[in-house]
Amino acid sequence: MSNITIERTKQQPAGTGKPARSHTRWAVRMREIKNKKHSYILMAPYMLLFAAFTILPVIMSIVISFTYFNLLEFPRFIGWQNYSRLFLEDDVFLTAIKNTLLFAAITGPVSYIACFVFAWIINELGPKLRAIMTLIFYAPSISGNVYFIWQIIFSGDRYGIANGFLIKLGIILEPIQWLKTEQYILPILILVQLWLSLGTGFLAFIAGLQTVDRTLYEAGAVDGVRNRWQELWFITLPSMRPQLMFGAVIQLTTSLAVADVSINLAGFPSVNYAAQTIVTHLIDFGTIRFEMGYASAIATVLFVIMLGTNLVIQRLLRKVGD
Repeated sequence: MSNITIERTKQQPAGTGKPARSHTRWAVRMREIKNKKHSYILMAPYMLLFAAFTILPVIMSIVISFTYFNLLEFPRFIGWQNYSRLFLEDDVFLTAIKNTLLFAAITGPVSYIACFVFAWIINELGPKLRAIMTLIFYAPSISGNVYFIWQIIFSGDRYGIANGFLIKLGIILEPIQWLKTEQYILPILILVQLWLSLGTGFLAFIAGLQTVDRTLYEAGAVDGVRNRWQELWFITLPSMRPQLMFGAVIQLTTSLAVADVSINLAGFPSVNYAAQTIVTHLIDFGTIRFEMGYASAIATVLFVIMLGTNLVIQRLLRKVGD
């Protein structure tokens, strides 16, 4: 009995009432790391690159956003002046936020649902036909000169495809300056962005549908699943949650970071800033005016918006299949 008491005394200091160091959470965590050190060693190169080219630039951008920095002088700390100027004095930025959120609210969910629906339909085809249809749907997102096609379609003269078609039908009498008229610019850009959005997310959904275990559908039929919609909600979607999350992040990031379609079709800047987005505003101050502190503040606001919307999306996707 005395030996047991002495052993317990060695493991737990008398009078403290606290567990020994070997039983603390930190010690357990360090022991797990030590046991899996080979995995951490293999992950180290990627983690170093990720930290150097992703985490560090984000931190530096946040720090620089509180300074005045024009690339010629050493950054000078100015506190919250960039942010107060951004929201209280910069009317163009408020227009950019409105346009960006409108872009994201329409193109994000619509393109996300369209990617999954098309992937779901194409997945039911035979292997050869499925490969051809996948290439057809994915091709617009990798086309290098795709904006030239849309410039021809919405050209402001009679030779533009849209104007020629409407004039031939008698709907309009004179050509419309589609990309120079404020009320038409944003709807056209949204249309083009939706057409371009069937890209990486679409491929992720195709891959996710291919990995669903077919025996789950047989088990579901035994458990009371009676139609395709129940299969989709209770079996297919829960089985491909990683792909759903990846597709959501891709579509959301693309819709919030839209810039190329605006610059190539509507010009830079666009008429009355009708197509101005947060990223084009960032490009304006970061690469043309070289106000790096102000540009970093714009980037920080965009980062916070993306982070918040990603958290909301993650919470919504956790309810899939419930």
